[in-house]
Amino acid sequence: MALTARIRTRDGWAVSHAVVTVADGTGRQVMRAEADPEGAVRDTTELAPGAYTVIVTAVGYAPAAAGAIVTASGRAEVGTVTLARQGGTELPPPGPWTVDPAHSSVGAVAQHLGISSVRGRFTEFAGTVEIAPDDLTESRVRAVIRAASIDTGNDMRDTHLRSADFLDVERHPEITYRSTGLAAAGADRWTVHGELSMHGVVRPVDLDLAYLGTGSDPWGGTRAAFRATAELHREDFAMNYNQVVQAGIAAIGTTLKVELDIQAVQGRSLPQA
Repeated sequence: MALTARIRTRDGWAVSHAVVTVADGTGRQVMRAEADPEGAVRDTTELAPGAYTVIVTAVGYAPAAAGAIVTASGRAEVGTVTLARQGGTELPPPGPWTVDPAHSSVGAVAQHLGISSVRGRFTEFAGTVEIAPDDLTESRVRAVIRAASIDTGNDMRDTHLRSADFLDVERHPEITYRSTGLAAAGADRWTVHGELSMHGVVRPVDLDLAYLGTGSDPWGGTRAAFRATAELHREDFAMNYNQVVQAGIAAIGTTLKVELDIQAVQGRSLPQA
């Protein structure tokens, strides 16, 4: 391959069918190629050794440029080119949106034995998003998670997580989140300020939110996609159980990384099946 590149959004998604144009030192176009559905560009056009400019464009994204050096072997590896969405700071159209649990995920990652990670997810949850019409910072998010729906792929571990050592689902069956504010953090990135109630404790928790776009669905509706992350400390929510294995290493890490992939449907209810 004479030239290879990967086209991604800032959140790591492939930008399929992005157009890559290569110009030489005089500004003359010497190559044009499209990315495949995985956002990869692999072109066999022969290029003379030297310095080139690579310009990447895609519908809905701001153009990006990168330099490339073609070696004597005739190859150039551009690496990953990141595209930002056009339009500046944005969110979906104003009004109510309802989270679709069937096309969303609520997950968390904890360190295990200090050397690896254990991933879990909640399988039962609901949420709403209200996009303010005039001042986007007045938009609000609410979510409710059924604590007993935790699933890490191991029945014994899940039973322990539901016990009083951790979530104590008998006394605290729901985990709730209520936003209290919204602040722009970039072109399509936001910081959601809010309060998380878990294990009978309420703490302020901020979400790093990325708005991924809006589009039509096969059922005649409109959907919006978001990705959000946060970092929690178990001790903040009175979950202090742990077991030290050796050399002071804890069996379970005290920090949880929360990962949310959310798809919401425009309106106050989900479409009927």
